[in-house]
Amino acid sequence: MAGTREFDIVVYGATGFTGRLVAEYLSKQYADGSVNWAMAGRSAEKLASVRDLIGAPADTPLIAADAADPEALKKMVESTKVVITTVGPYLLYGEPLVAACAAAGTDYVDLCGEVPFMRKMIDAHGEAAKKSGARIVFSCGFDSIPFDMGVYFLQERAKAKFGKPAPRVKGRVRAMNGTLSGGTAASGRATFELAQADPVMMGHLFNPYSLAPGYEGIEQPDGMKPYEDPAVGMWVAPFFMAVINTKNIHRSNFLMDNAYGTDFQYDEMMLAGPGDTGKKTAEVIAATDITGGDDAPKPGEGPSKEEREAGNYDVLFVGEMSDGASIKVGVTGDKDPGYGSTSKMISESAICLIQNVADLPGGIYTPAPAFGMEIIDRLRANAGLTFEVEA
Repeated sequence: MAGTREFDIVVYGATGFTGRLVAEYLSKQYADGSVNWAMAGRSAEKLASVRDLIGAPADTPLIAADAADPEALKKMVESTKVVITTVGPYLLYGEPLVAACAAAGTDYVDLCGEVPFMRKMIDAHGEAAKKSGARIVFSCGFDSIPFDMGVYFLQERAKAKFGKPAPRVKGRVRAMNGTLSGGTAASGRATFELAQADPVMMGHLFNPYSLAPGYEGIEQPDGMKPYEDPAVGMWVAPFFMAVINTKNIHRSNFLMDNAYGTDFQYDEMMLAGPGDTGKKTAEVIAATDITGGDDAPKPGEGPSKEEREAGNYDVLFVGEMSDGASIKVGVTGDKDPGYGSTSKMISESAICLIQNVADLPGGIYTPAPAFGMEIIDRLRANAGLTFEVEA
């Protein structure tokens, strides 16, 4: 990272729904001043309003910067060690900030679940990030930290228990109580609309190794059809975030020199229940449009504080060894996954870059190779997540 920076963290998009939650978390969790942070967005007036709304100190710095103004972005990223950005859809608005950070040697974390965007940034700005020392880490929210770090945690335990990683890992969502926001729905729609017009982009959506350029791995489980899974003793159904998480997890394996093995297979599904009832539930899940279609909320909308507080999630990871042995790990979060928990996860990811992994070289990362056990420790201590071996 080049030079001395005025701020530790700049929250870019702080007037948006998720950005406001990130700013609120930093304001309350680090009220002792141990993290020097600022709020950024298009309008200084709106930033001041959000600052007052969340009860942040009156002297919290405010930075007016627009994604369409290269000079404002350059000035902003050169003022901070790391940028947290919640400004999406990233395919539409994200590249100028990635480019600015890669050029300035500024660290970057986002909430991106847009596979074509991530691949485009890897190809366009990966080398620049390596040269400048910028550590750019995608998907530092519910997609994909609980899943990427859940697999990492399981494999570390498998190596300790069996002397080698599990070649087959199953991610099984046991519970997920939360509300889809307008921003998430908009990102999903933008991704598919742009991909439909671009065959290369569409290919990235369906290639499990699309975020590991040049790597050809073994065939992966489909994960798109309900079936009765003997590993959990019940029917499982497709999980809508698998299209994102699976690719991030294969990139993590790729970046860690196949730490999970060259024969590693992974899929993600939701538990639907046992017997005929579970089968019917799985079929209903498989046929449901989770984006909400025309009834989806608009950008800027999201769950109430009460809904966020009442939310939670619980994911089981099953590692299967070639000799039939297995290991099970559970990962849970104590808030609405997309907002209450995500705002904590991305904040702790930014702080982890500054405080815990200073020696990490520049480049474009997924969470596991960037943070390792350091982020798991931070999430356990500060963000209400658990990582536990169950069997």
